[in-house]
Amino acid sequence: MFSDTKKGKMATETLTQQNTIAQGTTFTGDIVSDGDFRIEGTVQGNVKTPGKVVLGKTGIIKGTLTSANADIEGKFSGKLILSDTLSLRSSAYVDGEVEVAKLAVEPGANFNATCVMKGAIKELSNGGGQRTQKEEQSA
Repeated sequence: MFSDTKKGKMATETLTQQNTIAQGTTFTGDIVSDGDFRIEGTVQGNVKTPGKVVLGKTGIIKGTLTSANADIEGKFSGKLILSDTLSLRSSAYVDGEVEVAKLAVEPGANFNATCVMKGAIKELSNGGGQRTQKEEQSA
């Protein structure tokens, strides 16, 4: 009776907890996690999470980052694969390849990357009531 509630609560806590790599820390290797990340140190390798990654002003990633969302203030070099939004703050430096659905860039950010915008497919209706599909184009 009580254990079911506890298991559900623990699963929810795991998904909402944030992993942190502190300033002055260097991590070499691959990271796979179900939780969000805040990186203020250096990661040399791949980071994969279904959540959000915040790369702070002192943070550096050299490798591949795969997640839903990323908020970058620090330096990123490598391949960035996001299923949703990339937000580049004014202090951000990005170099490499980027695949993203949405992109937000503040003035002052350095973006030296090839960028592929993944468009969503929207249904359009023409005058006769027929529906057609059109791939959404984004800049």
